[in-house]
Amino acid sequence: MSVFRLVLKEIAHRKLNFLLAGIAVAAAVTLFVSILTMGQASEREARRLMRDMGFNLRIIPKDTDMEDFWAKDFAEREMPEEYVRRLASDPALAVNHLVATLQKKVTWRDRQVLLTGILPEVSPPGKPESPMSFAIKEGTVYVGFELARALGLKQGDMIDILGKQFTVAKCLPETGSKDDIRIYGHLHDIQKILGKEGKVNEIKAIHCLCFGADLGTLRSRLAQSFPDTQVTELKSIALARAETTEMVEKYVAFLMPAVLLVCAAWIGVLAMMNVRERRQEVGILRALGFGSGKIASLFLCKAVIIGLIGAGLGFALGTALALRFGPGIFKVTAATMVPAYGLLWWSVAIAPLLAAIASFLPTVVAVTQDPAVTLMEE
Repeated sequence: MSVFRLVLKEIAHRKLNFLLAGIAVAAAVTLFVSILTMGQASEREARRLMRDMGFNLRIIPKDTDMEDFWAKDFAEREMPEEYVRRLASDPALAVNHLVATLQKKVTWRDRQVLLTGILPEVSPPGKPESPMSFAIKEGTVYVGFELARALGLKQGDMIDILGKQFTVAKCLPETGSKDDIRIYGHLHDIQKILGKEGKVNEIKAIHCLCFGADLGTLRSRLAQSFPDTQVTELKSIALARAETTEMVEKYVAFLMPAVLLVCAAWIGVLAMMNVRERRQEVGILRALGFGSGKIASLFLCKAVIIGLIGAGLGFALGTALALRFGPGIFKVTAATMVPAYGLLWWSVAIAPLLAAIASFLPTVVAVTQDPAVTLMEE
């Protein structure tokens, strides 16, 4: 009788042991798949939430007076608008979400307002990103909360700004910051009314999200390619972003081995129990001339079958759990949660191997038993 048929008969005879071992493998794969599927969503969620904290780099003209810059929160000097596209196309800089702006404090309707032109966000080639900032159509403006409230402005109103007519596309909600007295327009519109065509006074961006990103290296590369600029980093945002991303990655890296070890121990205990139950059976097989290799193949073949069945069930259950509960946990990136079919092949490869490794020690015990001693016990 072939090894495979013997294994099938043994499975049919000891259904409970097979069921419990299958549950162990399925549980391991279920946790493996669900944790990795939601872990990927968790990393995306953390990156998105950290990204939404704001830009962590501010690139400004080199000859900017920094005391004046921090007092006004914008530079009085300008640099070419084309820099934003050159920065985005330079792979050595590793910056994303670049937004060029031109800001100036002006008097409008007897009020001091911050007139701000924004160019639609520019991303590096081949890296389509969801925009962090709003894009404003030419001929329209967004009006800050305090200005809209004090002047009774509402969406759809026509207003004159320094001799040019604009439509109020949106009245912004209260922020409790300088944005409440700000008027946003398309960069090219603001350049024209300020007489600053082709000029910007700041480029905002996000630097690498990895922990310990080297600002010094970035400054050195900027100095080589853009010698008339300087860069400052908002360290609190950069550090919070990097530490949160690192924490999520470490958590997933710790959890997965722990789950696999517990389930492997469970399978090993069940395999040892199976060996003890089959002592007399193994003794008879040895007495009939079955060698150690064939005896070992009986136990390992059963482990592989358990692993394959557990892999299929575990992948289905793990994916179902991730898709059922993941979107409720990770609301910002819920739409990106889809079955990770690549994990199916990993499950099919790893689960039988895990079951075989967990069964190895009990298998060694089985093949080293003395059949004479075993049959005397019977």
